[in-house]
Order: sequence, then structure tokens, then C-alpha cells
Amino acid sequence: MKTNYDVAIIGGGIIGCAIAYELCKLGINDIVVFEKSYISSGSTGRCGAGVRQQWGLKLNALLAKKSVEIFENLSDELGMDIEFRQGGYLVLAHNEKQVEQFEKNIALQNSLGIPSRFVDHREAKEICPPINTESFIAATYCPTDGHANPFLTNFAYANAAERLGAEIRKYTEVIDIIVENGAVKGVMLKNGEKIYAPVVVNAAGPWSKEVAKMAGVDIPTYPERHQILVTEPLERMFDTMVISFQIGIYLQQVPHGSFVMGIGEKEEPSHNYRSSWQFLEFITGELLNILPVMSQVRIVRQWAGSYNRTPDAAPILGEHPKVKGFFQAVGFSGHGFMIGPMTARTIAQLIAGEEPEIDISPLSVERFERGELVVEPSVVG
Repeated sequence: MKTNYDVAIIGGGIIGCAIAYELCKLGINDIVVFEKSYISSGSTGRCGAGVRQQWGLKLNALLAKKSVEIFENLSDELGMDIEFRQGGYLVLAHNEKQVEQFEKNIALQNSLGIPSRFVDHREAKEICPPINTESFIAATYCPTDGHANPFLTNFAYANAAERLGAEIRKYTEVIDIIVENGAVKGVMLKNGEKIYAPVVVNAAGPWSKEVAKMAGVDIPTYPERHQILVTEPLERMFDTMVISFQIGIYLQQVPHGSFVMGIGEKEEPSHNYRSSWQFLEFITGELLNILPVMSQVRIVRQWAGSYNRTPDAAPILGEHPKVKGFFQAVGFSGHGFMIGPMTARTIAQLIAGEEPEIDISPLSVERFERGELVVEPSVVG
């Protein structure tokens, strides 16, 4: 079996598979992706898969805008329908302070070419007919925001990368990273096999901290349980994603008619994937205030997954300053899917020695030592 590669990627979620694909497009196709379980077994397969550009920081808005531009053509590019639909995001404001922040957000987004705008109660009702307009005082809307199928998107990237020459080894666990003289040399697998590569990418999501420790470095990431549920399929009610940063809730009616929704809770750092009745009780109370019609909808199932959190809820991207060839693409804090396409392209460009389309240097792990946190004002908890 082959033991030498140009790049080894740890993690078979959308980030790892998209990086492999983007590297292949740049002519670096001697790549291996290690996934300790099946493709989409981690955070990608457990996420809400919303895609929004309504951010409050320029870097986040740019990554999201560029990712949407990729998403819009991704089904054709990868040869698989990823079910990307642009029904927009309706973002609710509940107090004047939020309205002030949204005014700043809209100005920033519009300056970057993102077509977001404020909508009044009447237009919000047109976008989402069942919404309770007494539950918010204002809202913003971006028609080019949307939603995709996370499994199909991940599979499409993985299959396309393999067609271009990358190797994806499922059910293959990395237990150590070989580092010599401050540079990565490869990885050690659980079966005792050594794989040699001068570049190793940490795309391990909730296990990013453990993977970094294998290379002898510490990164400030941790897993945090978040829960989500899906309802029975219903006749089409609306196309938009409804979201509230203050409440921490989001919901979307997916193409086959079911509603997918989640809400932020205060969770302890852990790899706990168990779902709870407390979550169901909590989300029900908040949801029915916004969409009373949901009281008549039956829930099919609920599940849990992990956010990979950082202290400022922004990702850690780029080569680690202490280990040559060890690249990080982790810590997305619940937003890895929506900015995954452009993030992967940028990381691939860095690995290939090209000038990246977007300067992601502010997201280096070094920012924590410098105290230069990248604090985004518009996130779901």
C-alpha cells in the first residue's frame, strides 16, 4: 500500500474533502484524506447546513460571499445535485441595540456586494407568511442566502477529489503525527502504519485539539454539544431560513418538506452526542412565539453534534507557526459548512504556495497570544 504523499488531511468532513478537491484543481493530487469513521459522520452530517452572508465582520462576510458564489455552481462543478436552494435568510431583531448593529452589518454587507436589506413587518410576512410579527421589532433579509444538503455536498466533494486522484481512506484513524526538527514528516495510523507527507492538515473538527497535540502544539479549541431536530414533511410554507441571534434559534423548511431547526444552549465542553428532552422543551417554548403554527407539527427525530469552539467563535486557519507544514482548518464554531467552500480554496492556495484570494492571516492561531481576537457580533449561540 502506498506510504508517501504530498499532503495528508485528517478529517473527512466538508472541510477536509473540499481542501482535497481544491488541491487537486491546483495540480496537487498526491493526497490522502483520513477519516476515522464514514464520510459526514462528524459535524458536517449533524449540522443545519444553512448558508448566510449576513455577518458583522468584513472577513466573515467575504468568506461567506465567496462561498455562496461557489455553492451557486457547485452541483454542476462536482457533478452531483447538492440541493443548494437560495430562499434567503430572515434575521430577526428584538431590541434597538440589535437594530443598530444590523444597520452597521447591512452597510458592510452592501459595500461588499451582498444584497441584504431591512424589511418591515409587512414584507417579513410576505417572505414568511406564518411568522408572528409581534415577536420582533425589525428584520433583515438577504435573498441569496440559502441552504444545502450537507451529506450530498460532502459526498460530492469527496467523489470529485477521488476522480482527480486523491485517495480517501475511511475507517482509518490517525493516532500520531510525525514531527522532526520542527516540521511534519507524516502520520502514524492506528494499525501501526506510517504515512509520510511534508504537509499535514488538521481538519478534524471537534477532535482538532487532540490532533494538534499529536504534533506537539496546543490550540484553544474545544467541542460543544448542540442539538437539532427534524419534523414530518409538510406542504410548502416558506423558503427562507428564519434566525434570531438573541434567542439562538434557526429553522428552515428543506426541499422535501420537513423543517430542520436548532437552538443554542449553554453546554459544557464535551464529545457528548446524546440528545435531551430539555432541548425539546426549550426550543418548543421559543419557537412557538415566533411561529405559532408549529404547535401542530409532529417531530420525527432529534440528534446532537459538536461545534468546534474557539475563544472568539472564529476559526483557526493557516500553517502553525511552530510546526512547518502543519496546517489548521478548525474551530468554525458552528459555521464551517457555510464558509467551507471558500475556506478550503484559500487553504489549498496557501499549501500550494499561491497568493490566497482572501487574506486569512487575522485568523492565525497566533492571534490568541497577541490578544487580537476576531469577535463576530452576529452569531447563533
